Amino acid sequence: MRIGIAQINTTVGDFAGNREKILSAYRDAVGQGAELVITPELAVTGYPPQDLIFRERFVEENLGVVDALGEAVGDVPLLAGYIERHDTGEGKPFYNAAVLLQKGEAPRKFFKSLLPTYDVFDEARYFQPASGVGPFRVGHKDLGVTICEDIWNEPHLPSKLYVEDPPDSLKEQGMEVLVNLSASPFHAGRPAERFELLNRLAKRLEVPLVYCNAIGGNDQLVFDGNSLVLDGKGNVLLQMPAFEEAVAVVDVGDEASGGAFVEADECEELHGALVLGVRDYMAKCGFKKAAIALSGGIDSALTAAIAAEAAGPEHVLGICMPSEFSSQGSIDDAVALAKNLGIECRQLPIQKVFETLKGEMVPVFDDLPEDITEENMQARIRGVMMMSISNKMGHLLLTTGNKSELAVGYCTIYGDMCGGLAAISDVSKTQVYAVSKWLNREQEVIPWNTIEKPPSAELKPDQTDQDTLPPYETLDAILELYVEERASIPEIVARGFEEETVRWIARRVIFNEWKRHQAAPGIRVTAKAFGLGRRIPIAQKFLG
Repeated sequence: MRIGIAQINTTVGDFAGNREKILSAYRDAVGQGAELVITPELAVTGYPPQDLIFRERFVEENLGVVDALGEAVGDVPLLAGYIERHDTGEGKPFYNAAVLLQKGEAPRKFFKSLLPTYDVFDEARYFQPASGVGPFRVGHKDLGVTICEDIWNEPHLPSKLYVEDPPDSLKEQGMEVLVNLSASPFHAGRPAERFELLNRLAKRLEVPLVYCNAIGGNDQLVFDGNSLVLDGKGNVLLQMPAFEEAVAVVDVGDEASGGAFVEADECEELHGALVLGVRDYMAKCGFKKAAIALSGGIDSALTAAIAAEAAGPEHVLGICMPSEFSSQGSIDDAVALAKNLGIECRQLPIQKVFETLKGEMVPVFDDLPEDITEENMQARIRGVMMMSISNKMGHLLLTTGNKSELAVGYCTIYGDMCGGLAAISDVSKTQVYAVSKWLNREQEVIPWNTIEKPPSAELKPDQTDQDTLPPYETLDAILELYVEERASIPEIVARGFEEETVRWIARRVIFNEWKRHQAAPGIRVTAKAFGLGRRIPIAQKFLG
C-alpha cells in the first residue's frame, strides 16, 4: 500500500492557509501515486491552539475547513487532524480528532485516546479521550489510526501515566498498518528518541508504522518533522527531512528497501531548530526585519548568525553601542561579524547618555558609591535605544541572552532582556560555543577572536563573566541536573560537585524566577526550557 505523508508547516488559526497547504500536499502525494494521504495532528487548526479552542468561531471555522476538504478530495482518501465537538454534555467539550475524507463516502472520525498533561502539553484541559479504538479498511488493508501520544509509552514518558494501550488494542482487532498523526515538538536528542520508540513499537506489533510529524515554529515550540515509516521489523523505509516541509509517498509493503535511522549532529540540529524558530516567529507574527544589539560577544554573534539565515542578511540590522568600558577589540569583532554575515551594522555610542543619566541621579543617590546600579544603567540605556529602533522601524528585537545567564539572573531586566523573542534563551553557554564553532567548520562566520576571548559584559573595567559566575562548564552541568533533570541538591553534590557551588546556583535559579516571568518568549530546544512547560512560583522558600 502506497501512503503519502504531508509533513507541512501550519499556523495556528490560519484556516485558509492551512487548508491550502493540506490540499497542495494532498494533490502532490496523489500525483506520486499515493493510495492514502495523512497530515500531522491538528493540521487544520495548527498546534497548539491553546485557549483559542474556547472561542466559538475557532472551532466552527475548523469544522468548515473539514467540510471544504471533503468537497475537494477525490477517490484517494485523506486523513487529516482537526478538532471535533463532544456534545454529550458530560466531560470535556472537544475531541482531538482525525477525519478520513474520500469522494462519495461519509467522513469517518477517530479520536485521540491518550491526552498528555505534562511539560508543554495541557490537552486534558480541552479534550475528551476516545472511548475506544478500532481499525478501518482502506483499499486492501486494515489501518489503525493513532494521534501522537497514543503511541507513547514507557520508558519514554516521565512516569507510568496511562492504563490504555491503543496500538495493542488495534493489533488485537486485526490492524495491519499503524498510522500516527503527530505534533511532537523538538528538543535536543528528540528525533533519535522518537525513532527508538517507533522501532520498538513496530517490532512488538510486527506491522508497518507510518509516522507523520508536524514541522514549523509556533511561538516557543519548534516542530522538526523527521517523519518516519518503518516496516514490521523496525527497519526504516522512509526518513523525511528535519526542519523542512516535504511530501513523500512510500510503499509500506516494500520491506526490501528498509535501512537504518540517520541521526543528525547535535549542533546541526540545534542550529536548524533555532533558525526555523526565528524564521517562523517572524513570518507568522508579521515581522519583515530583525534588530540585534551587537556587543562583540559570542551570544550576540550567534543570535545574529541565526537571524541572518532565518530572515536573510538584508533583513537584519545590528547596532553596536559602545561605552567607555567597551574594548576596541569587541567593537572590531562586531564590525567583522556584520561583514561576515552581510548584515548592516551601525554604531550608537552610549557614553554621553550614560554620563547625563548619572548626573541626573545625583540628587537621589547623594554620595553613594557606584556599584552594580551603574552597570545596569548602561544595559538599560541600550535597551531603550534598541526598543526605540524596534518601535520606530517595526523591526523584531531579538534578545541575545543564553540559558546559563537567564537561569542565574546574570542579565538586566529592562536592559539586555528587552525584546520580542529570546532566540537562544534555551541554549547553554557551552552549547553557544559548540554551535558557534560548528558554524565555523568550513569558513569563519563568527570571528574566531569572539569565540576565543574570555566572555565579558564589559560594564566595568577588566570585567569577565567568571568574576561573578562559576566556570561555564561547571555552571551548565549543574544547571542541566537541577533544571532539566530536576535533581535535588544532595543528588547533585553526590555527582561530585561542591555543595557551596551547587547551593549558590540553586539559590540564584530560585531567586531570579521573577525576571524570567517578564522575559521575552524563547525558543525551546532542551527537554526543560524556562517558559512554557515549567511553572515555578516566584514567592516561595523551597530550595530543593
